[in-house]
Amino acid sequence: MTMQLDHEQLHRLLDALGESDIQEFRLEGDDFRLEIRRNLPVQSVVAPAPVAAVPVVATEPASAPPAATATRGDLLEVTAPMVGTYYRAPSPDDAPFVEVGSRINVGQTVCILEAMKLMNELESEVSGEVVEILVDNGMPVEFGQVLMRVKPA
Repeated sequence: MTMQLDHEQLHRLLDALGESDIQEFRLEGDDFRLEIRRNLPVQSVVAPAPVAAVPVVATEPASAPPAATATRGDLLEVTAPMVGTYYRAPSPDDAPFVEVGSRINVGQTVCILEAMKLMNELESEVSGEVVEILVDNGMPVEFGQVLMRVKPA
């Protein structure tokens, strides 16, 4: 028997789990594994099996924290809204979306997070100057991991 989840089914599952008191949950199919743990350092992990027929993307419930949160008094952190692979540019031959010192605006794409072969553009929720980029191109990132710090305009 082959198990497949579409995006809508995954959202319904995450909503149902969010309303329950279940602390750990694991679901495996032929082409994916989804693990959710609450009150542990990693909130959700998705690991693809060698053959992926149907992509499944782990998304956090609507109560996920915003992509920019306050840190030191003068800087905001841009965090990963999902588990994935961080890319600084749209392709290896293109210039990075942002560099240290770049001025960014609300809605501007600052990186791409790849999750299960889907490219998700991360848009800035703040305007300002990028003062630190904390992740190397092509590196895996966790949900909530700080990607860059911005001095707000």
